[in-house]
Amino acid sequence: MSDVTAIHNLVEKHLALKGEIAKVIVGQTEVVEQILLSVYTGGHSLLIGVPGLAKTLMVNTIAQTLGLDFKRIQFTPDLMPSDILGSEILDQNRTFKFIKGPIFSNIILADEINRTPPKTQAALLEAMQERSVTIAGENYKLPAPYFVLATQNPIEQEGTYPLPEAQLDRFMFAIELKYPSISEEVAIVKATTSDLRNQINALFNAEEIIAVQQLVRRIPVPDNVVDYAVRLVNSTRANLDTASEYVKQYIDWGAGPRASQNLILGAKAHAAIKGKFSPDIEDVKAVALGILRHRIIKNYKAEAEGISEDDIIRQLL
Repeated sequence: MSDVTAIHNLVEKHLALKGEIAKVIVGQTEVVEQILLSVYTGGHSLLIGVPGLAKTLMVNTIAQTLGLDFKRIQFTPDLMPSDILGSEILDQNRTFKFIKGPIFSNIILADEINRTPPKTQAALLEAMQERSVTIAGENYKLPAPYFVLATQNPIEQEGTYPLPEAQLDRFMFAIELKYPSISEEVAIVKATTSDLRNQINALFNAEEIIAVQQLVRRIPVPDNVVDYAVRLVNSTRANLDTASEYVKQYIDWGAGPRASQNLILGAKAHAAIKGKFSPDIEDVKAVALGILRHRIIKNYKAEAEGISEDDIIRQLL
């Protein structure tokens, strides 16, 4: 099958996928789109939202429509690395046998990742980066495709271990979940308080998703689009001589090179689902907020003036 046909197929499948997900998830179209973009590019996502916005239901529904295994890990202060990776036990034949932990699944929902100590966070993040885990000197490959969707509650910070910047950088997207509108909430209440259950159909399988990821990688990108993405990321770095007064005024630290890579990958996937054979600058702009918001560190002046990361990125765009 040619890449042109493959892109046309992806456009159709993507629309059907959104329709399937909408059977269960009311609204949140941008959130669903960003999660799917990270799936098509093989990236991981961080979902930021207050409790009760159906984060778990959303991830579970997406896993079902993609035809993938799904495991949810509730992160708590006493969770140990072995609780997620697995451990060796002595069986009846007195030989060590490795029992796989919940991390051996296609889609992992790491619920409230900032509630667990750095040691356990690091174990998960190593698996995200390497796509394998090492237990007792033995290396075990994780199933492909492999995605981590982590959630964070932005309001309750007591007893939490905020993710360090280097670990936040491992997530392709930071996706903010907003409250539903009145009409959406009415639809949610009606749907969740009756005995009707919608049947979800799997529209993909693991092999097809891997094929989509390979297709996205093959999409050509014009030099001016790469140049734009790199300049955009470069413009967030306040410690450079070329930094604008606005950036020096509000940003402590800017985004690293991984942001530029993710902007191009995200732009390729965004172009593909819109039926385009090559991304343009508009595609880079479309994914910029989700890719940059967790990679810039604003200073106390921005905090005092109530300027958010999104405000800064919009200004740079």
